[in-house]
This record gives sequence, structure tokens and C-alpha cells, in this order.
Amino acid sequence: MEEPVYTIDAFIEKITKEDKKYDLDKIVHAYEVANELHKNQFRDSGEPYITHPLAVAFIALSLGMDTDTICAALLHDTVEDTPYTLEELSKDFGADVAMLVDGVTKLGKIPMATKEEQQAENIRKIILATSEDIRVILIKLCDRLHNMRTLKYRKDEKRRATALETMNIYAPLAHRLGIRPIKEELEDRAFQFLDPYAYEEIDKQMLLQKDERVALIDSIKQKITDRLKQDFDPVPYVDGRVKSIYGIYKKVYRDGKDLDQIYDKYAVRIIVNNVTECYAVLGIIHDMFSPIPNRFKDYISTPKSNMYQSLHTTVIGSEGIIFEVQIRTWEMHHTAEYGVAAHWKYKEGITGRTKNDARLEWIRKILEAQKESDDVEEIVRTIKTDLAPEDVFAYTPRGDMISLPLGATVIDFAYAIHTQVGHKMTGAKVEGKMVSIDHQIKTGEIVEIITSKDENHGPSRSWLKICKTNEAKSKIRSWFKKEKREENIFEGRNELRRELKRNLIHIDDEKELYEFLETDIKRHNCETLDDFYAAIGYGGVTLSKLMPRLKQNYQKKYGAQKSPTPEIVPFKSSRKASNGIIVDGIDDCAVKFAKCCTPLPGDDVIGFITKGHGISVHKKDCVNYQTQKDLPELVSRWVSVSWAEERSTTYFSATLDIVAHDRIGLMADIVNTVSMLRIQMHEATGRELKNGNANVIVTVSVAGKEQLESLMLKLRKIDSVISVDRSNKQ
Repeated sequence: MEEPVYTIDAFIEKITKEDKKYDLDKIVHAYEVANELHKNQFRDSGEPYITHPLAVAFIALSLGMDTDTICAALLHDTVEDTPYTLEELSKDFGADVAMLVDGVTKLGKIPMATKEEQQAENIRKIILATSEDIRVILIKLCDRLHNMRTLKYRKDEKRRATALETMNIYAPLAHRLGIRPIKEELEDRAFQFLDPYAYEEIDKQMLLQKDERVALIDSIKQKITDRLKQDFDPVPYVDGRVKSIYGIYKKVYRDGKDLDQIYDKYAVRIIVNNVTECYAVLGIIHDMFSPIPNRFKDYISTPKSNMYQSLHTTVIGSEGIIFEVQIRTWEMHHTAEYGVAAHWKYKEGITGRTKNDARLEWIRKILEAQKESDDVEEIVRTIKTDLAPEDVFAYTPRGDMISLPLGATVIDFAYAIHTQVGHKMTGAKVEGKMVSIDHQIKTGEIVEIITSKDENHGPSRSWLKICKTNEAKSKIRSWFKKEKREENIFEGRNELRRELKRNLIHIDDEKELYEFLETDIKRHNCETLDDFYAAIGYGGVTLSKLMPRLKQNYQKKYGAQKSPTPEIVPFKSSRKASNGIIVDGIDDCAVKFAKCCTPLPGDDVIGFITKGHGISVHKKDCVNYQTQKDLPELVSRWVSVSWAEERSTTYFSATLDIVAHDRIGLMADIVNTVSMLRIQMHEATGRELKNGNANVIVTVSVAGKEQLESLMLKLRKIDSVISVDRSNKQ
């Protein structure tokens, strides 16, 4: 459908027909300022640029927005695209209009490493502004909707990028705000550019069936209206609709269904005066048509997270046609159509302040999640998951309902109940049966979280890869940030060293390293290198995002100064390494590692010349070496050995001896910890000790002493673990 040509005369005519009172002089003045500032600018379609802010204002007016919002819609691009400043705007139109315009103005002047980072920062700014005034995001949605309506005039690569951003971010935001028409139109228009062939195929099929579909819906509406006349005066309003093209696509292609299998392709909506009438009409519908089992949803008693309320039932008519019936009150209908904007549509004197509005708790959750993660792109991932249109509803044993995004696990459920419930979780039961912690919640399930009484019990790092919601991830990171600082520093330092080495960045001096990283350290709100290490350790800093920039900065700062240069290699270094060991004075001899002490790279080692079996390598603190090194008959057979600086990716077997208080789930926690570090486990055995404790022996393959110590440190943090030591048992 072609976009109409927007003019100020048509806008004034539309606004004068509205029941609400508007400050028309202020709105016209806003138009005149915008028109003057944009007078030499044109859109990709060739139209004067002013047609865009006028269109955004038209959409805002259709949502019933107030005078200041409409003024901000007309002026929303002036600060970003013209010399007009926020100070001038505030002086001309007031602080509220200036704040709204600032909220939707992009951070175009701040340099960012990637387009994704730029996008994430812009969205974060919008969310921050929305937390103060909900009208910011409403203007942005109106702006995006008109841009999508005229997207065909942009270049191909721009079209796809804008469509993808719309599908992933703005459509979910419209859904969470409860504005169904905008959400569905954004999805349809984005889908048209993301998969034009599928869009065209569905559109053609729907057009071929248009006359039949209209006749069918009219027939059903008439039949229901005639029946309701017998019991209601006045007769409830009955309307019909067809599912959106993208909605059909999700059912047909994503769920593998035929077009004829989509139960809610056709829908009839019945609007009544009160809740009692909703359930009365439901009974009549089930009497008139045959309800399909398991296709009834009561969103009146359990509203969706975006405030949506309605009764949904799917029935089959006498002609064998399946259709959905939605029953709601007029107030519910206004909320379903306009969401949070329903307040402006039907009430006077509404402000946009959101600080104490419980219905917008999701905004605060997004902002809270950002406190524990300095990754600006986290905001995009949050919207894709936490604000996804598909929600599930589960219950605690006490009957409290918990709403979570599709795919959420029992970990997410635990943290949704309370932070401490999540921290102390040791397991979960669903419908009375134990489940794994990666169990995905389904609507209607009763979930019981089992918690530890140990005050020091905390979450596992592996949960960060399992849980779905950003709220859970944020709380887990927060716990590790506060409770495990030393461990975080240790982990963060090792991770940074590995990444720097992998990217050929060689800075050994701590002071020099701080100077090299100073910009990033301050950017992530850290003061010292240890703070930065800790932030890496608990997941607040993602090194993969930093390394490309660090590598580039390293080359600029040091150039060839620190690049490896050819050098004369000393004769001693020409010794060939066998199994990663260089033997002083002997070329390329057979080497084996003593089973009595199982040395690892990083250990201080010594070699012993065996009779016919090459060199046996021992740790210098090995009991055998300590008791035999001074024996006259053996002293000449001990030789100096060292680990080669450059070793092939050889892994070494190591055994750990773990003692812990015996409990259910201990072995599972140990296995999960080893797996989390991507360390291969060869064997794990357990037995009960005489004092009631448990003894677990674990054999793993590690690259060296540093990796083994990292594993031991993590194992010691497991609830009820008493000690973790290297074992000589092989």
C-alpha cells in the first residue's frame, strides 16, 4: 500500500477532529521550525524531508499522544541533522520536548569500534531515556514505522540491515509495550525485505482466498451476533480478522505446518462490557461450536507481561472450518490495541514519567542487567531474549505465577522468584519430579526450587551458559563480582594473558600493560589492573570485543619495535625437545614422565638417566628425588632438564584427590566444573570415607600446571568441598 502524501493542512484537519484538547499553536510552531530547518533536505524517495516528521506526528496522533509528544515527533531529527541545538529547542518548546527529542537522538558523534557497538549504544540511550519517560520509545516506534513504510527507496544493504534491526529490536519492544498494530506491521514490513520470496508466496495465497475468506468471516460473525441477541442487550460488538503475514509465516515455515493447519488464521473478536460477560459469552461459543482440546487460554486471570488480557478459544464450525475466538472487555481491547499508549488515547493530563509504574518493570530490569556487564551489545541480546514475543507461564508450589521468555530454564525461574533463591539453588522439581538445571520451563508447569541451607552456597559459572534471561545472568555475575574477587582476578589475568599471546601482543611489564590498557580500563569503570582482571573473570568484560582494537592499537604504538626479529640462536637452544622437555647436554633422547609425581609444564623438574629407558622426568619436590638425589651411586645420573618454550599442543594426564562432605549432586557439580573449563575428563570415581565424608578421584588431561591450578581453584569453591590436591595415583 502506497504511503499518502502528508501535509500540515491535513494534519491540522485531523487534529481538530480529535476529542482531546491540543495546543494547536505550539504544534504548528513546531512544524514551522522543523520545516525551516529541513527545507534543503530530501529523503531517498526524493520527497522533501519534512514529510517524514509529519508522518511520524500523524502516527503519534493516531496513538492519542499529547501535545509535547507531537511537537517532539515533528522536531525529532532537528538536533541530529541540523545546526539546531538542544538548548535552543528547550528555550523554544520547553524542557519536556527537549528531553523527548534528546532521547531519540542518536549518538552519531561518538566514535565506536563497530557498527554493532554503535547500534547497541544508541539503543541503550533510548532505553535509559525511556526509563524516565515512556514517550521516548513511543516516538521512536512511530519513527521506525514510517521508515519501514518507505524502506523500498533505500539501498539494498541498508534495507536488509534496517529490516533485521526492526525484527530483532523494535518489533519486540512494540510487543512488550502492548501496541499490537505497530508490532504486526513492523514484523510484516521487515519480513518483506528479509525473505521476499516467502512473503510474496503467502501474500499471493492470501489474495487468492480473499473473497472466500471475507465471506467466511462475515458468515461466522452473523451467526454469533444472531445468537448473542438472545441473551444480551445491547448486543456485544463482533469483529473478524486474518492473521498477519509474518504470523502465518512463523506457523507455516518455522513450525512446519500447512496453511490449512493454522488454527488461528481466522479470528473473531467479541467485545463486551465487563468480565462476567466475557465468561458468559465463552459458554455460548462453546455451546455453538465444538471447542478444540488444549486450545483455550485465559489471559484475563493471568495477563501477559505486556498487560494484554483476553479469553482465547479455538473452535470448529459446522463447515469444518477452524477459527479462533477472542473475548474481552472494551478496556481490555483498548489496552490490546494501544498498550501503554492507551492512557494518552483515552485520558487527559497523563505524563510520561515511568519511575513508579509497575507495568514497566521490564525497563528497570534491562537497566539493572547493564550494571554487571560492560558489554554495550548486551542490551541488544537482552531485547532479543527477555522481550521476545513468546512467553511461558509457570507456577510456584504456592500458586504464584512467574512469566519468562520462551526457552527459559529452572535457573531463570529461581532468580525470577528472588535473587537469594537463585544463589542457593541446588536443584529443581517440575510436577514433583527432579529435573536437570537446564530443563526448559513450559507453560502451566509447577516448579519447586530446592535450595541449600549453607550461607556460603553460591551459583556456578556454568549457569551463565545455561540460563536464558539477562536478569539471571546479571545476578550471577553480580554474585561472582562481590564474593569471588580473588578467583576473578586469577581467572581474568590468565584469560587476558592467553588472548594477548594469541594475538601476538607482548607486554610483560605490569605498569606498561596498564598504560596500554588504560583507555579500556577506565571505559569499563575500573581503577586498577586487578579491577580489570576481576571484570574479565566475572564476565563483565568480553575480551573478544576488545582484541581487534587492542591489536590495532598495539601496532600503532609499538610498530616493528616489539615485532619478533631474527636472532642468532644459542647452541644450547638447538637441543631438540622431546615431549616438550629439553635435556641439558643430550640431543633428542627418549623422555618419559615419572608416574610417582606426574610432572606438568610449569613444575620445576629434574631428569634421571634410566638403564635402557631414556630420561625419566620428576618434579623437584618428588619424594623419590628428594630421598635419592644425594646417594653417591645415583648422583651422576641426575641431569638438568627444562620445559621447551615452544611446545606442541600436548596434553598431560593429572589426577586430583577431592575430599568433601557427602551430598546428593556432588559428583554432578564436579563434572560440570571440569566441563565448564573445557577440560577432558578420563575417569571419576567416588567412595565414602569412614568419617562420612566423600573421596572423589578425578583424572583429567591438561596443558600444564597453570590450567590444573585453575581447575583446582574452581573445584575448591564447590559447595561442601573440603580439599583438592594433586594425587600421585595413576
